[in-house]
Parts: sequence; C-alpha cells; structure tokens
Amino acid sequence: MNSELQHVDVAIVGAGMVGLTVACALGNSGLSVALIDPRPAAERYPHLAAQLDAPFDSRVSALTPASENILRGLGAWEWMARLRVSPYRAMEVWDGDGTSRIRFDAAELHRRHLGHIVENRVTLAALGRVLAQQANVRFLGDTQVRGVSPSQRDSRGRGYRELTLDGGQTLAARLLVVADGARSRTRGLAGLTVSAWDYEHDAIVTTLEMTQPHQATAWQCFTDDGPLALLPLPQLADGKVRVSLVWSTSPAHARQLLALDSGAFCGAVTRASEGRLGAVVQCDERHSFTLTQRHAPRYVAEGVALVGDAAHSIHPLAGQGVNLGLLDAATLAEVILDAHRRGTDFASAGWLRRYQRRRQGDNLAMIGLMGGFKHLYGDVPPPLQWLRNWGLRRVAAQLPLRQLIAGCATGLKGSLPQLAREPQEANVQLS
Repeated sequence: MNSELQHVDVAIVGAGMVGLTVACALGNSGLSVALIDPRPAAERYPHLAAQLDAPFDSRVSALTPASENILRGLGAWEWMARLRVSPYRAMEVWDGDGTSRIRFDAAELHRRHLGHIVENRVTLAALGRVLAQQANVRFLGDTQVRGVSPSQRDSRGRGYRELTLDGGQTLAARLLVVADGARSRTRGLAGLTVSAWDYEHDAIVTTLEMTQPHQATAWQCFTDDGPLALLPLPQLADGKVRVSLVWSTSPAHARQLLALDSGAFCGAVTRASEGRLGAVVQCDERHSFTLTQRHAPRYVAEGVALVGDAAHSIHPLAGQGVNLGLLDAATLAEVILDAHRRGTDFASAGWLRRYQRRRQGDNLAMIGLMGGFKHLYGDVPPPLQWLRNWGLRRVAAQLPLRQLIAGCATGLKGSLPQLAREPQEANVQLS
C-alpha cells in the first residue's frame, strides 16, 4: 500500500440513518472508521435542541421494536425520546373498495406498542450525537467518492480498496461499506449492480392537521388509486392533532394531487381516507418521490458490502424499508466485530458472505410480500376483489393469525443481530 495514502479499516459512504448506524455500532471498537458524505456535518445532523420547536419533518419512519432495540443499544434512543417519538398501539387496515377491515393491537401481543413513528431528522440528530462520542470514527463531509479501485493487496497481503474523493484526495480502506441510498453511485463504482422494477407509483408525503384524535393508531386504506397511510404524530403544545400522510398512487394522479390548492388537497385526502379521523383542515408543504423496487443479486464483494437502500428498496406500504436497512447495519457491524475479535480478515468476500446469507433471504421475502400486496390491492377484477375481502375478513376473525402477522411486523422474528434482540434475550441492560 502506498505509504502516502490515508488508510482506514472501514470507510462508510453515506451518512444517512443506515450508514450512521454502522458507524455508531463500530464505535470504540479499535477499528479506524471514516464516514463520507456530500453534506457537511452541520447540515446532515440537525442540532438536537432545534428539533423541539421545528415543524414536523415530512419524511417519517415507522420504526419497529427491533429498530428501537438497535437504536437503544447504540445510545440514540434516549435522545430521540427527549425529542419527538410517537408510539402507536394499533394498526387498522381496510379496503376502500370493499367491506373488509382488520385491526392489530399491541395488547394481543402483550406489548405496550407495535412501534413508533419518528421523523427521519430526529433519528439523524440522535445518531449524530452518538457519533460525536466515537473517537475512532472520522466524519469526512462535503465530499463525494469519485472512484473506487479494484481490490488490491498491501505488503502484508491484506486487501484494500483505494477511494478517490473530491479534489483528488485518496483514501485506502480495507472495507468499503456502501450506504448512499437507492441511486448509489458508489455501488456501481465498486462493480456491484441492482435489478430494478418500477412500481408505477409515486408517494406523496406531508403533515396533516385533523379534526379527530388519531388514537395512537396507524391507519391505512387501500384506495382505488393506491394505499394511503395516516401515521400518528406527537401532540404539540397547541393541542392540535397531526398525522403524517404517505399516499402512494399513480404518477398521473400524484401530479393532479400536487397541482391542487391546499383546501382542495385536504378535501381529497378526507374523501380518500373516508373521514376516519374526521376532516383534514390543514396540510404542510407536499413532496413526492418515485417508487422503485430494487435488489442487488450480490450484497458483497472482496472489500465491499452494500447496506440499506443501496442493496434493496421496497414499496413503503408497510413501512419496512428503513427497518430492513437498520437490521442490515446491525448485522454487518456484528459480522465485522466478530472477525475483528477472532483476528480474521473481516473484509474478505468469504467472511462478508456471512452477512449476505443472514440478510438477503429476509430482505427478498419482504420484497416479495410487499410486491404481492401492491398487486393484490391494485386494479384487479371483481372476483379477485371479493376473494381478497373474504381473506381479510377471515384473518381479522382469527386471533392467532393476527398475532402472527403483527409479530412479524415488529421485526423480532428470525435470526436477529444481538443489537436488535429484546433486552432479556440479548442480555442487555436497558439505560
């Protein structure tokens, strides 16, 4: 290895929630870590105190108990809880074309809640606070990766990748973790690919003010145009009821909705949601983004690992995207630290395949399930509408089935990394 190169054990490209989770999980491990992002730290991680009085972020995540465990184990959850997190105790789903509905309740699982709705910037702010305490992690902001070399060997026979950054700066990393999102440039530079399928949906997101309480419930209606979710937000000092809207619909319909004035848009949401929370009286600025399903046939190569949306992206109708990414992050960190303790090369393709085997099957299963739901509740003939309504009514009537589905939605099933496990199972003392 060129002695003039800066070198680190792990370089993480992308300082979003997933990349930050990998960095924090490797904190104080004895490994040298560089976290690379095009935005300066001050922009990437909003100041904690500033969040208390800020308007709600239009981008929120429905964090599962497994994700809560990961964030709690890293020390981020205590900061998030001081800001704004909104626990939801139930989920209610109904078919706008039919007569079927189903309700999942935390009490049926003997839990206090099924998850939390959390603004993305709140999670980023808390993880940024944790990151600042990690002496072995260096943040390289305001720069991008412009090139990634093939795997090379140093004088001791260890593999590394040479990264070219803005301005010609170079960095040698034993392991490159690609966490820069669904449209990752770094993934292609490292020689890994994804397969992509257009969902033919755009998602509209915003914050709404409602006339009736949300009852700590996540509401989702399968409308003619696509799934519409109303997700509970914390109540502020003004006492108003607010929810986060995620409405997935055709691109043409999304353009029509975005072109409406505020009053007409509020009316459209009230009608589409069948007034379950009363009328929508106000909406914040609306944003939209295109929904595409992606999946990488390989998550790893020699000296490279993909995590989060860089490896897979799914339809948001069940809110599982970021939760899968956090499980990726915790699992990869666990695999790296296990190798480090054993004195094994954590960046070898053979060792990294342990991470791929643990995550790829679960991610593919969720992608398939979400794709099936999207098609089943799309534009289907009346016989299939009747069949799906009948099936939903049957599931709603069976407590064991409701418990099974709700249990899977908590993220606590399957082979989990230690950070994601329930405290008593992972033998972790809660703070």
